[in-house]
Amino acid sequence: MLIIRLCEELRVTTVEHILGNDWTIEPAGGSTGAAYYAQSNKKRLFLKRNSSPFLAVLSAQGIVPKLVWTKRLENGDVVTAQQWLDGKALNVEEMQHPKVASLLSKIHRSSELLDMLLRIEKTTVTPDNSLAMVREIFEHTDEMKESFLLYKAYKYLESRIHLMPINETVVCHCDLNHHNWMLSQNGELYLIDWDNARVGDPAMDIGRILQSYIPKDDWNLWLGYYGMENSHHLMQRMHWYLIIDEIVGIAWSVQQNREKEAISHFKELNQLLHQVNDWNL
Repeated sequence: MLIIRLCEELRVTTVEHILGNDWTIEPAGGSTGAAYYAQSNKKRLFLKRNSSPFLAVLSAQGIVPKLVWTKRLENGDVVTAQQWLDGKALNVEEMQHPKVASLLSKIHRSSELLDMLLRIEKTTVTPDNSLAMVREIFEHTDEMKESFLLYKAYKYLESRIHLMPINETVVCHCDLNHHNWMLSQNGELYLIDWDNARVGDPAMDIGRILQSYIPKDDWNLWLGYYGMENSHHLMQRMHWYLIIDEIVGIAWSVQQNREKEAISHFKELNQLLHQVNDWNL
C-alpha cells in the first residue's frame, strides 16, 4: 500500500508541474490511476495521462466534453485536459431516453470516428476472433471446463458462428453501462471512458443497451429511435455477443475471486440461453 501511495503522489506531482502552483490536483479514481481533477479559482479541468489520440475526434464531434489541450511530458507520457462539466451519470431509467439511442446511432454512423480508430486499433472484432478468445478461456480455466452451462453456451456460439458475419463494421464503445453516460446541467449528453472501444458489429453495443436497460416490449421502439428496424438477424447477432460478454465476465470474476460477480454473470448467461431457445435464435 505504501508503494502504491508513493506512486500516486509522484503522478500528482508530475501533473502539478504542468499546471503550476495555482492548481489543486486530486486523483479522479479508477483502476488505472491515470485521471485527475484540477481546479484553480473558477477554472476546472479533467486531466488524464496517455489518453488515446481518438479523444480529439470524439471531442470534435461533441461526444465527450471538449478537449482543451494536450501536452507531452519529458518521460513520453501525454496529458490531456478536458472541460470539467457539472453533471451526473444517467440512472437506469434515464437510459431509456431517446437521446441515448440517438447519440449511439451518431457514433455508429460516424465515418470520421471509424477512420481514426482503424488507424489506432489495427484489429477488428470478428466472430472468428471472438470465438477463438472464448476457446482460449476454456482451455486455460479449469472452472470453465467443469460447468455444464458454460459448455452449453460455448456449443451455442460454435453452432451459430456462420450466421454472424455482416457487411459493415462501426466504432463500438463496448462498455455502455449507465455510469459512462454523462448528462450536463445544460442537458448535453456525453459518452465517456473510451478505453475499450473497438471496431466491430454494432450489435455488440445495441445488445448491451437493450438487454440491460430497455424493457423487452420497448425494444422495437428503442431501435426506431436509433434508426433501425428489428430483425431476426439482429437478435441472433446481439445475443451471440452478449453470451460472449457473460463468459468473459465469468472468467474475469473467477480469476479475481469475485464470487458475487461471477454468480451474477452466471444468472445472466442462463437467462440469455433461455431467450435464444424461446425465440429460436
